Amino acid sequence: METGTGRTPAAERFALMVADVYELAGELGRCGERLAARAGQTGARWKVLSAAAAGGHTVAQLSRRLGLARQSVQRVADALEDEGLLRYEENPDHRRAPLVALTSRGEATLRQLSAAAAQWENPLAARLKRGELEQARDFIRALVQLIRRHPPAANGGH
Repeated sequence: METGTGRTPAAERFALMVADVYELAGELGRCGERLAARAGQTGARWKVLSAAAAGGHTVAQLSRRLGLARQSVQRVADALEDEGLLRYEENPDHRRAPLVALTSRGEATLRQLSAAAAQWENPLAARLKRGELEQARDFIRALVQLIRRHPPAANGGH
């Protein structure tokens, strides 16, 4: 049976959950901006530093991982390079797409950002049950994989 929106009841529950996830993402984004400001950074810069910490990725790969436009990640990465927080390294697989790596200053900045986050996360996490957090994370990871396997069609079909 479909609802007035054309969704089945299960799809309606899914849509409500998506709305909740967007609200959560917004709250986390606002908190991330406040935490990043403590270290003299922005949320965007924190995201790029964090994604680059693993090493061995190009700007395009980082942008896909972060779900952001390549051009915006490139601008942030260039600014971080100008400040000595990251560097571009030769990519043996692609001459025109260098790899992004943190400098020692970038690593120190990321540690500072992580320490600021820990001051907020520790008491917050203490209010949550471990099993519930693990279940939520397992569900989110499974949902990400399901969505990656079944994205909406570009032309509006199934």
